[in-house]
Amino acid sequence: MDAILGEITLTRRRKKLVEMTKGEGLGDAYTGTLSRIQAQPGSRSKLGMEVLMWVSHAERPLHVNELCHALGAEGSTDLDIGNIPAIETLLASSLGLATVEKFSSTVRFVHYTLQEYLSNNTNLFPNPHSIIAEACLTYLNFPHVRSFSPTLRSVPPTAPFVQYASCYWGTHARSDTTESVKILALKLLDGYDKHISSKVLLLHCVRAEEQPFGGDGAPRGFTGLHGAAYFGCLELAVALLEANKGDVQATDFNGNRAIAWASRRGNEEVVRALLEWSEVHSYAPGTEYSSAPLLWAAENGQEGVVRILLERKDISPDKMDRWGRTPLWWASYNGHEGVVRILLERNDLIPDTRDLFGSTPLRWAARFGHEGVVRMLLERNDVNPDKPNLFGITPLSAAARFGHEGAVRMLLERNDVNPDKQSFFCRTPLSRASENAHEGVVRMLLERNEVNPDKPSLFRSTPLRWAAMFGHEGVVRMLLERNDVNPDKPNLFGITPLSAAARFGNEGVARMLLERNDVNPGKQSLFRRTPLSRASENAHEGVVRMLLERNDVNPDKPDLFRRTPLWWASRRGHERVVSMLLERHNANPYKPDRWHRTLRWRTSRGPADAQQPQSR
Repeated sequence: MDAILGEITLTRRRKKLVEMTKGEGLGDAYTGTLSRIQAQPGSRSKLGMEVLMWVSHAERPLHVNELCHALGAEGSTDLDIGNIPAIETLLASSLGLATVEKFSSTVRFVHYTLQEYLSNNTNLFPNPHSIIAEACLTYLNFPHVRSFSPTLRSVPPTAPFVQYASCYWGTHARSDTTESVKILALKLLDGYDKHISSKVLLLHCVRAEEQPFGGDGAPRGFTGLHGAAYFGCLELAVALLEANKGDVQATDFNGNRAIAWASRRGNEEVVRALLEWSEVHSYAPGTEYSSAPLLWAAENGQEGVVRILLERKDISPDKMDRWGRTPLWWASYNGHEGVVRILLERNDLIPDTRDLFGSTPLRWAARFGHEGVVRMLLERNDVNPDKPNLFGITPLSAAARFGHEGAVRMLLERNDVNPDKQSFFCRTPLSRASENAHEGVVRMLLERNEVNPDKPSLFRSTPLRWAAMFGHEGVVRMLLERNDVNPDKPNLFGITPLSAAARFGNEGVARMLLERNDVNPGKQSLFRRTPLSRASENAHEGVVRMLLERNDVNPDKPDLFRRTPLWWASRRGHERVVSMLLERHNANPYKPDRWHRTLRWRTSRGPADAQQPQSR
């Protein structure tokens, strides 16, 4: 407002207002506001700048209570509620540059351009990361916080800053480690597995299956060295090792050493230091390192760590975990092309190994559509491109099911890939693609002469029936254009594509099928159910209307238990369908079922009694 009112004419003020609304010309306004913040009396000047520093350099948006507690930690030896400033004081000190998001209760800048302005003026906040790291570590070392049990699943509300401090103190310390930060960090890491901050870190930053919790819920074995390795704080890791407060061979509850956590996070310097330290102090020739570091590095795409680990002669590039998954398996699964390339350069690698369920790296790369990985694996002569898993699912079938056209195209270019190979339950790639409406994949498969477009599965369901059941009109249209597709072919239970479409109310598919002369609209399935019976039961009025317009559809045709379409519609309470059926002169409302129950008997019983059929 001061910048706008500083203009001397009305026209210039309007121009300035328009510029600021678009985020232009705000630099001068920010400079002037910062000058006024720094000119505030007492400690308000320092507090206002600290608010801006925290909001601009925090790893995530801070909630109101988190920011208040963070700014109240400075100069305290324990958690003191009286030393925590109020949010109103913080906002007033920042002179409106910081505000509270109403819906998330987080503190943010009044405009996104302020973040850009502060990032370009680095001299405003000297050493911001070390200041934040020191505040986080000071808070975590409070006796009040240390009194919390590491078995807790959530932090008590009296210390709301514990979560942010536990998850990000190492990130800030890694950026700028001062002597005071180092002292506070070593104090925290001494007995780290007995501190609640290690539990909070693992709960919020690590997947549930990888959390090293004991039976009581405590982070057993997750020592200070594990924590330093996780955050990549080289100085802290070396200090712990030199002080004999860290053992490179120590494992957490899941059996992972500190080097495994450093590998997972891609902390190359820490990995190299731990390898050198273990070799000098505790490495015995002839023993093989755990495969976990390489597996975790490959899983997370840490190319630098993978190269470092593969330089070791005692690390096998093909070592499996308990599920039979190799480093190449993990890299292919997650699409890390760089790691896959590094691993495939090894002569002692078997690229076609199967996991516990028989799936190869190629099958998983095709399943998720990682085209670059698929291409590299297909270039290998020792990779079988048509190798099925234990359920008979080939790479082509997996790619077709999820519609990855690029992977399907590459696999179909191979002469040693059978495009019509059946998996478990005799499902073909075309059947899978038709079920999931992947029209591009269906088109590519139909162009192949060796693909039977009418090949049934174990229960005799054709690709057309799968597409009709789920209402995939584009796929149905392509299949109906084929002369070698029977549009009225029933499955093992007698359900035709039209009956499947009628049951699920797929009007577009039903219309296309009814336009065919070789489709019987009154064909009965198991228990003699007709398409009209199915549509009436499920209140699909559009399909019912189309069927009733046909002269070759008997609207009063009973099933095996003499239940007519009108009987089904009345039982389900579908009034509009009942009305349409009653309009037909040959729909008999008094026609009894097998148990001699008429429509009048059924409606007189009420909905509660109508749920279960009773004996005669």
